[in-house]
Amino acid sequence: MKNILLFPFKKVPFGGPQLNWVGAVLLLLTVGCTKSFDSINTNPNSTTAIGPQYLLTYGLEQSIDRYWGGRTRFERLNIDVAELYIQHLGRNIYANEGDDYTVSEAVMLNNWKGFYNDSQVNFQRIMVISDEKGTAPNPNYYGAALVMRTWVFSLLTDLFGAIPYSDALKGTGTEPNYTPKYDTQEAVYAGLLNDLKLANERLNATGPAIAGDILYGGDILKWKKFANSLRLRLANRQAAKKPAESRAIMKEILGDAAKYPVFTSNADNASLKCSTILPSNNEWNQVMVQDGRTDWNLSKTLVDKLVGLNDPRLGVYGTQQKGKWEGVPNGLPDAIATTYLASAATIGPYFTKADAPEVLMTLSELNFILAEAALDGDIDGGMAKAKDYFENGITASMGQFGVTAPADYLTKVGGVTREKVLEQKWIGLFAQGIEAWTEYRRTGFPVLPAKDSRAVFVNDGVMPTRLKYPGSETSLNAKSKDEGVKANGGPDDFKTKLWWVEK
Repeated sequence: MKNILLFPFKKVPFGGPQLNWVGAVLLLLTVGCTKSFDSINTNPNSTTAIGPQYLLTYGLEQSIDRYWGGRTRFERLNIDVAELYIQHLGRNIYANEGDDYTVSEAVMLNNWKGFYNDSQVNFQRIMVISDEKGTAPNPNYYGAALVMRTWVFSLLTDLFGAIPYSDALKGTGTEPNYTPKYDTQEAVYAGLLNDLKLANERLNATGPAIAGDILYGGDILKWKKFANSLRLRLANRQAAKKPAESRAIMKEILGDAAKYPVFTSNADNASLKCSTILPSNNEWNQVMVQDGRTDWNLSKTLVDKLVGLNDPRLGVYGTQQKGKWEGVPNGLPDAIATTYLASAATIGPYFTKADAPEVLMTLSELNFILAEAALDGDIDGGMAKAKDYFENGITASMGQFGVTAPADYLTKVGGVTREKVLEQKWIGLFAQGIEAWTEYRRTGFPVLPAKDSRAVFVNDGVMPTRLKYPGSETSLNAKSKDEGVKANGGPDDFKTKLWWVEK
């Protein structure tokens, strides 16, 4: 087990775990002489016991920051891969860092390693410590860690396909497993859906308090809402492949709001609240403001769509240049793309300010999930219910960004169809590129415009359907990785479609 230095923390409110840890360190430093001379030979950097509150803070910060942005070049999975693929953003330079579908080995290696080592290992430690037979039983630590472990596993399987899941995280167990098997994506989804149900059962709003919670500030009811809303996301995502199971899950959750609460307002949204104090700032702020990178503009696809709808979110997502709204076409060679640097809309300060939130899931997304489910017949209510969810999703998204839809907005959007629901979902998922890319790969929506005639794409012009496994797996776990490739049903490349793809 790799010991992790937990000091200093990011995004910890004053007076929270960071202050307690600092106090403990200062107390130790003031001890001076001691009769217990054997303690002098104890390595203070070799931590043997870390409380769940510190592990929770660290795991939350590491996983959400990595998902949202990542400060290091060739690790930025969201803004250098997904946001470009899905045409929320476009590059004005370095098109070969994502905008032309190029993916470096470093992106795959660093994110695979980072999610497993920095996120999952710590959430698993919390669960071991806080389980009923652990050293410090606490069902709310257990439940929160299980929700986050599930969320990260969902990211990993939706990026790669088959992954180590049931055998994962056992490298430090009583029976270590250093070559975990790969579970099929179908099996992973079954496990994740069960894990979220268990998390909801463990989480108890009147139970013991938890500390170090930089996502919900210890509000256990909101953790339950996130668990059940996330369970609906995953049930909907697999609905085309396992309709009966998905319908049963949706019916169970929607049929008992007291037992299975879900998001009901934007205050429930799962988002990491950042700080203006570095290094607790939002990752986009670090890259685009603190580091001065100006490599991204809004994509022409997004700008043209929002201009056509007279959508007020455009003024939040971006800032126009030269008095007009223009976006950069995706996939342009650098010599052409750089000409858009001073004319295409830049990313709006809502997303680049230091304390901008890093968002995991929202009320808006939940409503669009339910609108799609109603249209598909996976939940009751038919077209009437789908219309309600659809309009509620738009309203929630507008509210999330502090704007109001024009009176004629729904008329411009048009009737409620599956395509319209998923198009509005794509708009509302701006900055959540990984989720938007996953939904596009699953459904084929929104319909993206024809590529610019000047664009040059790799991968035979095909938007990547998954990421390849990192080379480290070939070196360290080749047999299991090869079985994972077989489970995906195609070669280990960027064109093999994942299990939940509908067509």
